[in-house]
Amino acid sequence: MIGQRVTRQRLAVGALMDDLDDFRSAQQIHALLQDRGEEIGLATVYRTLNAMAESGDFDVLRTEGGESLFRRCERDAHHHHIVCRSCGRTVEVQGPDIEEFVASVARQHGFVDVTHTVELFGTCGDCAAADL
Repeated sequence: MIGQRVTRQRLAVGALMDDLDDFRSAQQIHALLQDRGEEIGLATVYRTLNAMAESGDFDVLRTEGGESLFRRCERDAHHHHIVCRSCGRTVEVQGPDIEEFVASVARQHGFVDVTHTVELFGTCGDCAAADL
C-alpha cells in the first residue's frame, strides 16, 4: 500500500476481505460492512476496492455479465481461478499450459511484455451432485 493512506475505511474493507473465501461484488461487500456496523458509503467501497486491487491486495475477476468481483488471494504469484457459477466456490490454480500458450501467441505476433487474465467458470462437484 505504498503511497496510499491507511484510512478507517481501508482497514474495515481489508478486515472483511480477510474473512471471506470467495469473490464478492462491491454491493455485497458494502452490505456485509453495514452488517458489521461500519458506516461506509457504497462509492467509498468501490474506490477502496479498486485502489486495493490496483496495489495488488485483491484479485479482481469480471463475471460473464461484466460485474467486477473482488477477493483477497492466498498467492502473491501469478495464478488463475476456477469459480463455481452456483455457490461461488473459488479455487486458485496454476496454469503452465496457459502460460506457454500466451507466450507462444505473443511471439507469433511479435508482442512483448504481454499480460493476461484467465478465469474459468463452471459448476463444482457439490453443486452438480445437488442438482441430480
